Amino acid sequence: MSARLWLQYALPHRALSRLVRWATRWTWRPWKDFLIGAVVRRFDVAMAEAAEPSPRAYPHFNAFFTRALKPGARRAEPDPAALLCPADGRISQAGRIEAGRIFQAKGRSFTATELLADAEAAAPFRDGHFVTVYLSPRDYHRVHMPLAGELLETVHVPGRLFSVAPFAVEGVPRLFARNERLVCHFRGERGPFAVVMVGALLVSGVATVWGGAEIPPYASRIVRKDWRGKGVRLERFAEMARFEMGSTVIVLLPADGGTLAPGLAPERPVRVGERLGTL
Repeated sequence: MSARLWLQYALPHRALSRLVRWATRWTWRPWKDFLIGAVVRRFDVAMAEAAEPSPRAYPHFNAFFTRALKPGARRAEPDPAALLCPADGRISQAGRIEAGRIFQAKGRSFTATELLADAEAAAPFRDGHFVTVYLSPRDYHRVHMPLAGELLETVHVPGRLFSVAPFAVEGVPRLFARNERLVCHFRGERGPFAVVMVGALLVSGVATVWGGAEIPPYASRIVRKDWRGKGVRLERFAEMARFEMGSTVIVLLPADGGTLAPGLAPERPVRVGERLGTL
């Protein structure tokens, strides 16, 4: 095991994430300008796309990280039968869910039951499809709806906060089913689908448009919220949530939920609104 992989197990995940959460909300100008400037330069962030293009105008680092884009900076594939990409980033993996197992990397996999923390909820996805998108520090960190749907339930699943960088995805068994995450269950016109917001080391904040901050607080047990009948319906391409410091989003479709587009190979760059498949 490499030293950096060993550190993933040894580091105090939640304590470090709490410290970073505080640091990224500190409004002292020299500090926040330093952090924002360092990320913009190192990762070549496309600030021209942002609704506020000046890095110095943000009150703190988290405001910069969760920045909105200019109207029209992202457009949805117009075909109403298209499955849309929920986030900017890169494909981690995509494909068929084989007898309930989701491929992670290099021979590693985990089950839909483990990911969703619910065997009954995982049943419709047993032979379906999945798409895993990794968001890097340079990316737009708001997540949009891949399909139109009514929110049925959210499930906050406690767990670790391993990094979701490629080296960790390749080296940590069942990583996405072990990290803290928010599972969002929807009912679409053609059946159920799920969008899973996976937390990560130093980057574990998740907020939704319907409920506000969801993570933290970190969970010590599974927390379910029933949204059935409460009128939370979002159209395809609508903003649904955001990562406060990024991570990974996984979309699950049932067996009869459609087909994925060819060419969704690992590391392929993707953007919000582009076609990932056809219903």
